[in-house]
Amino acid sequence: MSNRKKIGLMGCGEVADYGHIPAILNVPELELYAIFDPCEKNLFRVQKKYGIPDAFTSSEEFFRSGIEAVSITSPAPCHKQNVFDAARFGLPVICEKPLAMDKTESEEMIAVMKKAGLPLYSGFCYRFSPCALKIRDLIQEKAIGDVRALRLIYNWNCHGKYELDGNGEKIIQKRREGRMFEGGPMVDCGTHQIDLAMFWLNSDVAAYCGHGAWADEYEAPDHMWLHMDHSNGAHTVVEISYSYHHTSKDRRLEFVYEIIGTGGVIRYDREAKSFIMSNSSGTYELDFQPEKNFEGMYEEWAQALHTGKSDLLTTAEAGMKVTDIAREATNDAIRKRINSR
Repeated sequence: MSNRKKIGLMGCGEVADYGHIPAILNVPELELYAIFDPCEKNLFRVQKKYGIPDAFTSSEEFFRSGIEAVSITSPAPCHKQNVFDAARFGLPVICEKPLAMDKTESEEMIAVMKKAGLPLYSGFCYRFSPCALKIRDLIQEKAIGDVRALRLIYNWNCHGKYELDGNGEKIIQKRREGRMFEGGPMVDCGTHQIDLAMFWLNSDVAAYCGHGAWADEYEAPDHMWLHMDHSNGAHTVVEISYSYHHTSKDRRLEFVYEIIGTGGVIRYDREAKSFIMSNSSGTYELDFQPEKNFEGMYEEWAQALHTGKSDLLTTAEAGMKVTDIAREATNDAIRKRINSR
């Protein structure tokens, strides 16, 4: 009898296509058994591409298909209903970030899963990068002493401000615009950095604030800074942008982690493919790997589905805190905006 868990995936958009689905298919303990999407075009394209046995536009039929656990990769406004349905059918869940649209939704989702006695995890794939796990180990070993500061930077263009329509005319790029309407860069990508800071330091955030800059006229800032004071005395600054070279012909990116301790510094630079640690003993080149690891996340989830526990996955409660910080810091930046016009 096979020990493979039959997985159902909800939401066949871009993140599922490039990240979640290939990862699930590459984990021997999991079987991608069924997929759901209300959009037939997305659904059947993904089914054909990956050879997935069952595909449904009806959530009821999806949940009755014989699946044993659910991965939710649908848009954030759908997460609450997806989780409620999974609870009704008695299925454990891993849910793409952000967990929910607001704190109230998150609390309701956590409560319904707890009442059903089911695990709910928030899917943060950055913490499963071998580099992120190495940083955690080095911090725990005090290889750079006591950590006092983290600088986590992700400045990019979110695929640019413009795209071409079917007639070759320049129009506002829809994917970036959608992310700005949903809350901007801190709520979207910045949640990964917030999660990493809490994961690496193993310390709660005691206080935080947000500051923003506006290249475009959305409510949320398209370039933002988040400052977090941790209970252990460390400070994290997250800088993230969707307007960095967003109108440039030649687009550039910045993706950097710097962890500064009393006895040294760890620095990861994705674009330079550099990962080093410097301390009193010298400077060490560490094995460089990409910042994301969907497969590692699903390997851990597979184990958790069999054992009932995980020390590495982001709990729903932690995922809720991450989202709350990102949204409230964004709101803080909006409140403090100085309009020069």
